Amino acid sequence: MQRKRARDFDQRILELYDGYVHGTLSRREFIDRAGTITAGAAAGAALLESLQPNYALAAQVAPDDPAIRTATVEYPSPNGHGTVRGLMARPSGFTGKLPAVLVVHENRGLNPYIEDVVRRAAKAGYLALGPDGLTSLGGYPGTDDAGRDMQRSLDPAKLMEDFFAGFEHLANHPDSTGKVGVVGFCYGGGVCNALAVAYPNLAASVPFYGRQANASDVPAIKTPLLLHYAGLDERINAGWPAYEAALKQHGKTYTAHIYPDVNHGFHNDTTPRYDAAAAELAWSRTLEFFKTHLG
Repeated sequence: MQRKRARDFDQRILELYDGYVHGTLSRREFIDRAGTITAGAAAGAALLESLQPNYALAAQVAPDDPAIRTATVEYPSPNGHGTVRGLMARPSGFTGKLPAVLVVHENRGLNPYIEDVVRRAAKAGYLALGPDGLTSLGGYPGTDDAGRDMQRSLDPAKLMEDFFAGFEHLANHPDSTGKVGVVGFCYGGGVCNALAVAYPNLAASVPFYGRQANASDVPAIKTPLLLHYAGLDERINAGWPAYEAALKQHGKTYTAHIYPDVNHGFHNDTTPRYDAAAAELAWSRTLEFFKTHLG
């Protein structure tokens, strides 16, 4: 199957799609506006379909890869939705304690792409956990469109607490060294920044194109940050100058990379916004960062 690429689409279409996946445009609004750029509503509908994720493309690490072990786990979230279910993965054949990585999904639940990222982290040598923020509603429903609607319906404060509880679960897990890092994408990138504010014992935080913490909260950050941004992502990048200024003002440890000519979601290898060169570079930098700060 031939993968479509961002360059196969008018950049205006990709910007409309970003609005669609983040709830500022309805399906009908996307189709109507895309139709003014292309050849009408039928073409707009076809474009939307071609931009949807194809999860067959996300299997970099197969669920039955002999190098890892996976399991569905549950942990308590007393300040969130009570109980959270997630995918836990670890290297096979290792009996000691492992540094841990929390993997935080986008705005649509624990879909196959994020599950694969959990397995990638495990294959790199970590005890990895990917919580499903949609657990209280039955879990990821099988499509991103439905998952977005479900996640949008949740109390955002409780949802954030579910991921905070995931960090605490890993920090106290009997198979964890207690050193925990976090990587998150889109919504999950924002969670990475929020965790850095809330937990001084968070060992490393790696937000991919995530909403920044408020400048007033930056003094609380003790965690080293590695921040990945897409050069064409005007929506998220608008908050970076103020965040960076606050990080500099308060002497925080951070490294930021802005990848030129790529779109929000460039790491997600199931959609045409994926950029292989930027994704591979960002992931290699992420693993090196975790190696430095987690061991």
